[in-house]
Amino acid sequence: MNQAIRQKAVVKPGGVINIQSSELPVGTEVDVIIIVETATKKKQSLRSIIGTGKGCFATQQEADDFISRERDTWSL
Repeated sequence: MNQAIRQKAVVKPGGVINIQSSELPVGTEVDVIIIVETATKKKQSLRSIIGTGKGCFATQQEADDFISRERDTWSL
């Protein structure tokens, strides 16, 4: 079974990364996968994006007005 060791590291000049662990026996072949953390986007609250998508309404009144206009187009 594979064993995983997760560590954070800082890239040094020349792109050098050091990984040390007492769990790594000498001579063992390993695969190293590097996941580069990107700059985090500013998190938006759900409240800040409500009403910004297509078909969304910022207020209850906007939704009510839309529904009323739609009902006016119905033929009875």
